[in-house]
This record gives sequence, C-alpha cells and structure tokens, in this order.
Amino acid sequence: MRARRVARRRSLARTAAQTAVFAGTAAAVGGAVSHHQQKKWAHQDYEQQQAMNQQQVEQEQYEAPVEQAPAVDLTAQLQQLAQLHEAGVLSDEEFAAAKQKLLAD
Repeated sequence: MRARRVARRRSLARTAAQTAVFAGTAAAVGGAVSHHQQKKWAHQDYEQQQAMNQQQVEQEQYEAPVEQAPAVDLTAQLQQLAQLHEAGVLSDEEFAAAKQKLLAD
C-alpha cells in the first residue's frame, strides 16, 4: 500500500512538473508571438503613414496655386478695352466678348 502512495505521489509530482513546463513554454511562445505581431503592426502603421505623407506631397505638387490678378490690373485692362472701343478699333460685339473674357478669368 505504501508503494502505491509513493507511486501516486511521484505520478502527481511528474504531472505537476510537466504541466509547469507546458505552461511556461506556452507563455514564452505566446509572448514571442505577441511581440512579433506588435512589431509587424508598428511597421505597417509606419508604412501607411509614409504612403499618406507621399500622397500629400504629390497632391501639393499637382495643385497649381491659384493666382488672382490684382484688381488694379483688371481695371487697367478694362479701361484699355474701353479706349479701343471708343477709338473704333473694337466693335460692340468684340468689346463685349473681350470684357466677358476678362471678367470670367
């Protein structure tokens, strides 16, 4: 009977030791996988940020700045057209079309 108790204790001790080894291995593997995934996700986030920055730079390059002519320049051009019209160089239709074109730009 004593032999059975000793055998049972050894069996329980062996089972407990194996369980501890399995648990430790599982924790180590789980930690390594978690660390690997975090590095992977950080790299993906970095690449996405770089792509967004590149798109922004490209968009800024292709967007031509809108330059508006100064009001004085527009006024001067309209006065010049009026002088040409008064001098008879431009007909009423030509004057109206040129004026419309200036105002549309």
